[in-house]
Amino acid sequence: MKHDQHGLSRRGFVRGSVVGGACLGTPVLLPVVSARAADASGSPGEPSGTGGGSGADFTDQSAALTPDKTVATACQFCNSNCRLNVDLKSGRVLAVRGEDSDPVQQGQVCVKAELMPQLVYNTERLTRPLRRVSGAKGSPHSKFEAVSWEEALHTIAKKFLALRDAGQAHTIANRTTGRMPRGTGSLVARMFAMLGSPNNTDVGPVCNDAGGNALAMTFGLGNFTNGYGTDGATGKDDLGSASHYLFLGTNQAETHPVTFDYLLRGRKENNATLTVVDPRLTPTGAAADRWVAPKPHTDLALLLAMLHHIVQEKLYDKAFVKRWVAGFDELRRHLAKHQYTPEWAAKVTGVKADVITKMAVEYAKAKPAAIFCNAGISHQLGAFDTYRVATFLAAVTGNIGQPGGGCNFMHNTWPGDLHLPPLDADLPERREALPVGPDYFAESILTDNPYRLRAVVTQGNPLVSSANTTKVKKAFEQLDFYVYTGLFMEEAAYYADIILPVCSGLEMEGVYMRRDDRAIRWQDQAVDRVGESRPDWEIWVGLAHALAELDSRRPAAEWRAAFPERWMNYRELWDDFVTHTPGVGGMTRARMRQRTEPLRWPCPTEDHPGVSTLYLDHPSWYQAAESLDPANRGKRFLTPSGKVEISTPALEKKLAVTGHSALPIFYTHPEVTGRNPTLSYSRKFVTNPINPQAVTHPVRLGVPGSDAVHRDFPLMGMTGRPSVVHFAEVTHWTPTGKQLNGIRFIQIHPDTARRSGIADGDEVTVESPRGSVTGTALLWEGIRADTVFVPNTFGPAQKQGDLFDDPRYEAANTLPDDRFYDNLSGQQAFKCFACRVVKA
Repeated sequence: MKHDQHGLSRRGFVRGSVVGGACLGTPVLLPVVSARAADASGSPGEPSGTGGGSGADFTDQSAALTPDKTVATACQFCNSNCRLNVDLKSGRVLAVRGEDSDPVQQGQVCVKAELMPQLVYNTERLTRPLRRVSGAKGSPHSKFEAVSWEEALHTIAKKFLALRDAGQAHTIANRTTGRMPRGTGSLVARMFAMLGSPNNTDVGPVCNDAGGNALAMTFGLGNFTNGYGTDGATGKDDLGSASHYLFLGTNQAETHPVTFDYLLRGRKENNATLTVVDPRLTPTGAAADRWVAPKPHTDLALLLAMLHHIVQEKLYDKAFVKRWVAGFDELRRHLAKHQYTPEWAAKVTGVKADVITKMAVEYAKAKPAAIFCNAGISHQLGAFDTYRVATFLAAVTGNIGQPGGGCNFMHNTWPGDLHLPPLDADLPERREALPVGPDYFAESILTDNPYRLRAVVTQGNPLVSSANTTKVKKAFEQLDFYVYTGLFMEEAAYYADIILPVCSGLEMEGVYMRRDDRAIRWQDQAVDRVGESRPDWEIWVGLAHALAELDSRRPAAEWRAAFPERWMNYRELWDDFVTHTPGVGGMTRARMRQRTEPLRWPCPTEDHPGVSTLYLDHPSWYQAAESLDPANRGKRFLTPSGKVEISTPALEKKLAVTGHSALPIFYTHPEVTGRNPTLSYSRKFVTNPINPQAVTHPVRLGVPGSDAVHRDFPLMGMTGRPSVVHFAEVTHWTPTGKQLNGIRFIQIHPDTARRSGIADGDEVTVESPRGSVTGTALLWEGIRADTVFVPNTFGPAQKQGDLFDDPRYEAANTLPDDRFYDNLSGQQAFKCFACRVVKA
């Protein structure tokens, strides 16, 4: 498929700038004026919604609409990390514009920038802490009353201390989310260490942890390997200089539109080719030279076959492999033993063998070639092993440590573990954590296995994001104590005992979202906080001081020293992070505020440019690597051997306890059609070698599958983002978000729909063995006939859709089975479930 067949233009997913906040009561897309001079040719600078024209700025010299202040901040909605220049008049938002001087952004933003002010000016915002008064947990008729912050935090502190004093500290859990200001997780970790709970979890198992785990095991760091834009150390373009892009399970045109546009510019300049692997056609696939549609959950077979062909035909980089790769001979024998040929993979994936061969040859011969992956790979029960094989592809072809190459597994970014000053306090012994992943919370509450959680705090919405939503509802109904923090009364809030209102991105300063390539911006606060809302770091520092007042065991002075009040000011908190976190010494607030583009980690000193290409054979990388750990001195790859580690005796031993091997074998989800090899879980627990603070269930791989489920549920379903408009659930609480994409469109192949008597636009029900959800049929030739796509992030509490008579949908994650997950990373298998579609 040629990239120009579908007429995809850059304006399909990016725009010059947006107006936000002026008429938010009427959610319409207003004609806007570009951040750059517009012309009438349809260039990226053309005003969105004007349909061409002169591009004149009709607000020029308007006394009422001339801003009196502009604040530089950043978008919170995806890892493109776009700079937003917010124009203000008397403290109100007039417009949100992109940043011209960022060579990646080039003044552009996508539609979601328009939604940022709509989070501020929103009648549904939570503005005060609330306490449950009456009503069953989960009931929409639950009653809450406003309380002071002091009372809310004291209530939480009393519960935590009561559990700790009863020897139940391990039953306290927290689940963070990607929306949090950077470093908040470090505060939570410190508090949980002092309480004695091991269950401080993050959003990674719902997002993309498996990619980071695989990167760390193979190369040494669990991060996106290359950078968008110019490498400050070499002066050369990085990802824009690729000769070939291989996209696996990533719809970057809709999930990261601005950075995708940068890649398309580089592709045009270098005549690079683009292959997109996805069971359905998306705007990303429409831009590709080759769109490949395998069965869901079979990417592992596809990658093994590509690797087999490259190794068998000696298309690998012999010099790089000899110098830098450990375990290549073992890999060659492994591939030959299992006969993971393109012909074998064709039977598993439904992709023709000659297509797989061409993909392998094109990737191996292109120099450099870049791999991109996202949730389409992460949300598989074999996510870790699939990502590992992708790292092998880059390693054997010499595409790691090279500008324009690498393994760019999205959302595996920095900042992550930001370090606080050493803790001067005795810490209690902690027992083992629950299996990795917040979706295990429900199992713990309902079965007491290995123990029952009693108190949970979330910064996300598990009633929409967790697999097998019906089971999660039952668990949260039975949970003793639940604290919900958020912007709106989302579904999870109705299960809460205490509700805490948080700020949106425009209402705080600091480091918030980050770009996939380890790059961050400093953002200034643009508008006043709404009501009594607080940013997350203030909530946790405030909770620590509440604990200090009430704790009868630990001296108050220890709590206050561990959480100094000055950290209420994020600038002070960030200064401590910079001082104590390896590789962050050059990322000061002052330096970042002076920059119009983000600054990449690692960046050890203020005269260091930051690292674009990890593992680049260059002095700037070796300096940065040593700043992370003195033991890295002279190392190119930060593994024990100093090489890319495909297979070593230590890796084999490490993974064997869980049923895995350093050299993956093929297996897939039991609900993939075709009776493929799958897996079975042991009931016992072992220490998770990837996340050793936690336990996991060992697995037996290669277990013969059964197709019994497909007698009643013949199709394979998969969930994913509805469109470029939405990012998680929060955008569904904006008028424009619901105006543009308030209907859940179930994508069904026309032949499949015809056999079920379904016409385009019919109301349909998608049913799986776990439950059912409704939506509107969208007949789409660009999807496999055996596959149905169900957009996620919709939920029944989303009131903004009422304005447009949108249905209140149940969560799409009602359909997947939470029993099937990656036992190493904790990733849930959102990308395959047996289902059927019937006319409602």
